[in-house]
Amino acid sequence: MEKLRSLRKQRGYTQEYMSKILSTDVSNYCRKESGDVRIFDDEWEKLAKALEVPVEEIKEERPSSIIQNNDNLTFNDSSANYNYYCSIPNHILDHLNDYINLLKEQNESQKQDLKKFNTGK
Repeated sequence: MEKLRSLRKQRGYTQEYMSKILSTDVSNYCRKESGDVRIFDDEWEKLAKALEVPVEEIKEERPSSIIQNNDNLTFNDSSANYNYYCSIPNHILDHLNDYINLLKEQNESQKQDLKKFNTGK
């Protein structure tokens, strides 16, 4: 959110001052200004009013997306000019799927046992 940061500094406002406008703490405001935390529309309006500019002059959308990669979900967050990639290796997914199948089998077996118990057999 370079436009916001630049205009705030140009006006001589501190992050502490801006955090009070949003009724939040300084660390949360800092994360918002750096793009790590979303700034909601009502917050953009408060910030624009404090900086005496239209919202359009400071508002920047943070691009983020979910990318399908090798049958795994990968999160791509390009805020603050760097990317985070979190990918689950296939062998772990295979292990988890095997475990899910085992739990399903055990669940079905317990349902059958419960049915036998309830019918008195």
